[in-house]
Amino acid sequence: MLRLITDFDGPIVDVSERYYRVYQFCLQKTRRSDQAVEELSKGEFWQLKRSRVPEKQIALNSGLDEAQAVEFAQLRRQTVHTEPYFAYDTLVPGAVEALLKIQEAGIDLAVMTMRRVWELDYAFQKFQLGRFFPENRCYCLTNDYVKTRDIEDKPLLMAKAIAELPAVDDSWMVGDTEADITAAKKHGIKAIAVESGIRDRAQLEIYQPDFIVRDLTTAVDLLLEGKLSQPQPAYIP
Repeated sequence: MLRLITDFDGPIVDVSERYYRVYQFCLQKTRRSDQAVEELSKGEFWQLKRSRVPEKQIALNSGLDEAQAVEFAQLRRQTVHTEPYFAYDTLVPGAVEALLKIQEAGIDLAVMTMRRVWELDYAFQKFQLGRFFPENRCYCLTNDYVKTRDIEDKPLLMAKAIAELPAVDDSWMVGDTEADITAAKKHGIKAIAVESGIRDRAQLEIYQPDFIVRDLTTAVDLLLEGKLSQPQPAYIP
């Protein structure tokens, strides 16, 4: 039996519009009424996010001063995971079709995400994704969980999943961040990084996943075709 554990944001859901709308909101709330700022285009903003430029630096790049940049970063943290902005999330093209392929192939499928329960439920209802992930295959944060850092919290979720899920012959993790790669490697699970999320290829390569592919569709196709058997890290365009 083969198991695929997938992250949610990045492989399945595109959060770029939500993050950009929050950026625009925070920029307008933080600037002075008479202050000229340079609002980044969505493409410019998202590339900075994908290359892990800090929020404070994004604010400075947009024309805010040092004090405003600190305020901007704080406001962004308070806003980005609030319900009004989740409405801007969209599905990654091909993601639902990839999930259907996984189901039809009889692969055991689980989701592992830094979303809280209510955030995951909201997206399940919005995109009708609950059919792919029964409750005993959903690993997320409780609504009152006190986050530290994703790269520390996600391995804890992985440990919980390994303890609870039935044994399988082979397991893979698909994700778009260093937290996904770290969680998988720490527990001896092979990691496939996708470029459809919040990290670019250069950032993903730092953490040496087993493979880097374009998106969930590519990962699933290669798994089903048996083409992910090389032991060394590889980039597949």
